[in-house]
Amino acid sequence: MEDSKKAYKTGMPRLLELAATKKPLVIASVIFSSLAAIASFIPYIAIYFVIREILVVWPDFTSLNVSELMKYAYMALGGMAINVLLYMTALMCSHIAAFGTLYELKINFSSHLAKVPLGFHVMIGSGKLRKITDENIEKIEQFIAHQLPDIVAAFVAPVVMVILLLVVDWRFGLAAILGIIIAFAMQMLFYGKDGAKLMMAKYQTSLENMNNASVEYIRGISVVKAYKQTVYSFQSLHKTIKEYTDMVIPYTLSWENPMSMYTTLINNIYLFILPVGILIGMYAFDYTKYAVTFIFYLIFVPSIASILMKVLYVNSDVTRIFNGVEAMDKILAEPELEQPKNPKTTSSFSVEFKDVEFSYKKEEDRKALDKVNFQANQGEVTAIVGPSGSGKSTIAHLTPRFFDVDCGKILIGGVDVKDFTSSYLMEKVSFVFQDVFLFKQSIYDNIAMGNPKATKEEIENAAKAAQCHEFIEKLPDGYHTIIGTKGVHLSGGEQQRLAIARAIVKNAPIVVLDEATAFADPENEHLIQKAFETLMKHKTVIIIAHRLSTVRNANKIVVMDNGRVVEEGNHDELVAKEGKYATMWKTYNTTSSWVMNDKEV
Repeated sequence: MEDSKKAYKTGMPRLLELAATKKPLVIASVIFSSLAAIASFIPYIAIYFVIREILVVWPDFTSLNVSELMKYAYMALGGMAINVLLYMTALMCSHIAAFGTLYELKINFSSHLAKVPLGFHVMIGSGKLRKITDENIEKIEQFIAHQLPDIVAAFVAPVVMVILLLVVDWRFGLAAILGIIIAFAMQMLFYGKDGAKLMMAKYQTSLENMNNASVEYIRGISVVKAYKQTVYSFQSLHKTIKEYTDMVIPYTLSWENPMSMYTTLINNIYLFILPVGILIGMYAFDYTKYAVTFIFYLIFVPSIASILMKVLYVNSDVTRIFNGVEAMDKILAEPELEQPKNPKTTSSFSVEFKDVEFSYKKEEDRKALDKVNFQANQGEVTAIVGPSGSGKSTIAHLTPRFFDVDCGKILIGGVDVKDFTSSYLMEKVSFVFQDVFLFKQSIYDNIAMGNPKATKEEIENAAKAAQCHEFIEKLPDGYHTIIGTKGVHLSGGEQQRLAIARAIVKNAPIVVLDEATAFADPENEHLIQKAFETLMKHKTVIIIAHRLSTVRNANKIVVMDNGRVVEEGNHDELVAKEGKYATMWKTYNTTSSWVMNDKEV
């Protein structure tokens, strides 16, 4: 499985590869940003000439050439204007490129998610995928729109700065560069350690874990409050906060001394200039020229701090983006569900499991299904029952090919499900799971999701069959009520019945119901069962259930235990066998008759 995954570049090469999808705009942004960085030094050059003009006539300022000074003033103003104009142009190009790249990335990412096995979504969960889509991919847009022009400016500016330092007076220039080298050496001494990148990866992982646990905590806040619990008793969140704290605080403190020294040095480069200036001044012949140069450097070197801090912050921002890109690429590297080269179709829809073996984690010895054999006939209801962990829901996931089996085959109408295209298979299978997802749309649209071409009459008939029509009519806007707005919140049973209505209107020949009546009260459960009998004739119906009353009238009951089929037959046959099912039935009847009283036991 791992060998089939795509390989992507990492770090800056990968970011540049993503940015290159809009190459002309990115190149234009880089050029304009470079020119803007160069233009930012024009005011300093103008300052040098202003100082020279003043000191040449000092102390007789009456002979000062004012027109020449104004020329340099306009030169400084023009340099600032050119810098702003070029930088804005660079940002315009980078933003257009970023938005285009963001659109393509999200489309490609979503398309890839639609092509990977559906079981991948079951295993990874929606929280992580939402974070990658909403945050990590957005960071790539931020890199192209903002960081890339800043990176170019951050590295072009020091080059121009060094040239300017050396051109005006190489002796002062070397002194300033020496201070810069010492500051960077001290900073890189710590940042360049092998553990720095690993620590950043740990930081991103711990932050992600804490965010996920926080979302879970907020979702379950009603339960937390009902039992008077706090964040400390919510172990998952408490643990992730502690792990984050234990990692971040020592890491932050480890930067305390090197960052303080680095910041102090680059903000005081003039300390390297002063002794050199004194030494040069002792042997200077042309004091006017010496004074012009010395004063210029004293004015110019404080700007070095802002230039170099920009380099540091840009590097820090980009490092944080690296991990987000790697998380996205990890998902993109997941192999897509293999499609048949010569796809087949079928006109019959019985479902057969032949010697099926399956494990969720391939490295573990324990199998979720072990040599499973049974057949669900078309036009019949086949129930899968058994204790928790026996493999019932795994059968529900494998039937529509959420996962591929490790061994054996799953046949629909005698054709291996691997020989159907995914789109064809999804057309032929409807499924309703215990965890229902409803979109924040109208109830009508939620039901019509099963069949967008369904008429209003078909939608209402499906709702009536699933026992939804009555409570829908009582809602503020009936079928056009938007779920989750204006205080409209549905109970678990109502949501379950809407999902069943969605499956009914799809009218697929195979229906998989995994605990589909889990939230139904006894009255509605009976009505739903009657609806199944009338509206699902000639269909292959597979019901996964814990409540045995749900499956008593099934044509066939398959009893699972520890991933194996241990019994098979209808209700009466299995009760007569006095095996696993008979024991479960007896226990079910005993517990259903339990009552609570105030007598002491």
